Amino acid sequence: MSESAPRTTWDATAYDRFGAHRARPVADLLARVGATSPRLVVDLGCGTGASTRPLADRWPHARVVGVDASPEMLEKARATDQRIDWIQADLITWDPPTPPDVVLTNAVLQWIPGHLDLVRDWAGRLAPGGWFALQVPGNAHTTSHTLMRELVAGMPEAEELLPQLLDKTGVGEPEDYAAALHAAGCVDVDAWETTYLHILDPDGRLENPVLEWMRGTGLRPLLGRLPAEREEAFLEQYAAGVAAAHPRTAMGVLMPFRRIFAVGRRR
Repeated sequence: MSESAPRTTWDATAYDRFGAHRARPVADLLARVGATSPRLVVDLGCGTGASTRPLADRWPHARVVGVDASPEMLEKARATDQRIDWIQADLITWDPPTPPDVVLTNAVLQWIPGHLDLVRDWAGRLAPGGWFALQVPGNAHTTSHTLMRELVAGMPEAEELLPQLLDKTGVGEPEDYAAALHAAGCVDVDAWETTYLHILDPDGRLENPVLEWMRGTGLRPLLGRLPAEREEAFLEQYAAGVAAAHPRTAMGVLMPFRRIFAVGRRR
């Protein structure tokens, strides 16, 4: 996120609670990247490194760099893998030391307003023949997000908090990202969408799995920004709403999740 925006504190443990589900889009995205012997591979918005470690596994002879603005996320990332250079920096202003051969950004761009311009900029800085790969959530209109915005809209802090939420960042459609990569000089452009049906908490250990999922992602800009009693009241209302929208079944709690992907190779 931009350095001028209010800083969101990230909870690495909450984010990693559903690590297996969050890893699926990374695998699907990487399957479409055709790089064979890259020298520099960059993960922009690496978080705790769940999307970065597969890069080091696939290209063990490359220099792999994970960049993130969150010290909490990077602290956990550094503890898990010494093969990777972990760098704390603002994604908008960070410059790679040399033109990268692969740039991946996974579930990050939705936090950055105007990010289509950044996609064109980053893709334009690839090494010749380099690959750019992105994935963003396309679920801003599901109950988990619309309910959050509706509750916040009635708060005195709405003017401050609403711009931090997903519907204000202009997540595009597959054709928008394909056009941005093409405009940056990419060929072999591929863009698609997938709706995953995540079956959460099949063992019934969590009271409200969707609430816990959102604690690690969409709720982060709100948590800690309200007085304690009002945050508790908000979470009670929010928890009731998402539990009603995602009731427990015999399989577990079902949460459909649409994601948007795009890949391109620079000429």
